[in-house]
Amino acid sequence: MMRVPHAAALAAGLLLSSVPALAQLDGFTSMRARSIGPAGMSGRVTAICGLEANPSTLYVGTASGGLWLTHDDGLTWETLFDKERVASIGAVAIHPDRPQVVWVGTGEANPRNSASVGNGVYKSMDGGQTFEHLGLDRTEKIARVILHPEQPGTAWVAALGTTWGENPERGVYKTTNGGASWEQVLYLDERTGCADLVIDPSNPDRLVAAMWQHRRTPDFFTSGGPSSGLYVTDDGGAHWTKRTAADGLPSGELGRIGLAFCEGTPNVLYALVENEGENATLRSDNGG
Repeated sequence: MMRVPHAAALAAGLLLSSVPALAQLDGFTSMRARSIGPAGMSGRVTAICGLEANPSTLYVGTASGGLWLTHDDGLTWETLFDKERVASIGAVAIHPDRPQVVWVGTGEANPRNSASVGNGVYKSMDGGQTFEHLGLDRTEKIARVILHPEQPGTAWVAALGTTWGENPERGVYKTTNGGASWEQVLYLDERTGCADLVIDPSNPDRLVAAMWQHRRTPDFFTSGGPSSGLYVTDDGGAHWTKRTAADGLPSGELGRIGLAFCEGTPNVLYALVENEGENATLRSDNGG
């Protein structure tokens, strides 16, 4: 039985019954309308990067409010990204030996239903005062930018890709010429992006990538799938090896994975693993 006519009749009846009540609100016509929000805001903090030689200086990226800089431990802040085409930041990296060189990956890499998107990678040669766009426009969300500690022109980017659909512009990208060109060095499929990427502090040719299959729809979010997992390279990204349950990872389908090397003991690597059975925090004592 069709229910639409009954719903329409009910709505019409409610509308007509409210007319006398609305007529009693004439007194409000003398009041001036004012904005009550939503107010402009930067949203979540998505990336923080500091200078080891100057701990008072911090670059902070936000979900929808650009990039911010403090030189006094956060007492005062300067906004840096107002002139660019996007305002969503996913990653920030500063070259350890050249602190004026700042790389920014745009697009928040936390795929909420309210997450903003980016348009690739930017680089500043003057501490964030001006930026150059380096491409990777269609990656949409960048989770991490890794800089080679000894080769200023070499960098890796963890591209998460689109949230609401599929695209091939995801995975791990590498440049050896300062961002003039990029090579996609790790790609699985159009549904699986790179959610995290770390570099061995003692060996810049060794990186570990957390690949994440995910998809958001208007009423549901799917985190994980058969393509999710950990991949390790010992030659700067030319070749990758997948780690499996035989190496100590949980069995079954994996979801998002967070990674961190121990700076003082580089052979120690931690992984926070989402798993269909039971989430786990894992430790490796041989660099993964």
